[in-house]
Amino acid sequence: MPQPSGDTRHEHDFMKLAINPSPSGSELAVLFSGEGRPHPLHTIGPAIHDYVLVHTVLAGRGVYEVRGHAYPCRAGDSFIIFPGELFSYQADEHEPWHYVWVSFVGPASRQLLANVGVTPDCPIVSGSSLPDIRMLYRSLQDSLSPAGDAPLADLESAGWLRLLLGSFGRANGAGRLAKPDDTTAIDRQIEQAIRFMSLHYTQQVSIDQLSRTLGYHRTHLSRMFKRTTGLSPKQYLMTIRLERAQTLLASTAMPIDQVASAVGFNDPLYFSKKFKSATGFAPSDYRKTALSVKHEE
Repeated sequence: MPQPSGDTRHEHDFMKLAINPSPSGSELAVLFSGEGRPHPLHTIGPAIHDYVLVHTVLAGRGVYEVRGHAYPCRAGDSFIIFPGELFSYQADEHEPWHYVWVSFVGPASRQLLANVGVTPDCPIVSGSSLPDIRMLYRSLQDSLSPAGDAPLADLESAGWLRLLLGSFGRANGAGRLAKPDDTTAIDRQIEQAIRFMSLHYTQQVSIDQLSRTLGYHRTHLSRMFKRTTGLSPKQYLMTIRLERAQTLLASTAMPIDQVASAVGFNDPLYFSKKFKSATGFAPSDYRKTALSVKHEE
């Protein structure tokens, strides 16, 4: 497991470190987290890490340098070191910073950081709420306590890390994030509507409720939805239900009325009518045909 490089305790007035006893190979895993008050002009680097390392300044000042840019940081600011980037950072001569840090790895790392507006070209988050940040870092470090259970430490610390990244996203604000144009915004809302229907098709989905949830009038959502998919929301939901019904009929021995209920139909007769209209087969005939094809294979 990667470890923080060098013994820097003698260069700090205060320092503590918590290490994940068993980091997983999951999409996001904390390696270690700590807190320290380095001496004036204490410097790290130039160096390169093979993990993400985030520092959040609680008090004092310092400078983070990467890609030829120097970023002055003070209380409420966080600077993010990306894997493979040559960096250095130094505490202020008169007001050396007091900071907390967390290191993590995983294939989801870069995308999660990008989602909250952090990239190698934009590695600073400003304006974080220090009481909230302190609580999140403290909880993350507590989850790595040696007295805890190793697998749970890995799971819990990753959860606290996600909350920490979420707080960075709120601090960055909409103005720091890429602003999608109207078309992209609409596309995202349509994707969200499709995802909602795909997850809730077994329930009595109300298009009115869906429209309110997405912040659109039903008429506007229906018009945008049909322009994107070629179907109205109601038609798309029906398509999802009937496709799921085909899967159940072909792969299970569930009675027809249970299949109907499982895909969101309260009335088995109405389900049969809609199914035959869409596929050309009654549900029972569709099952027989599907089974015969399987036997032939």
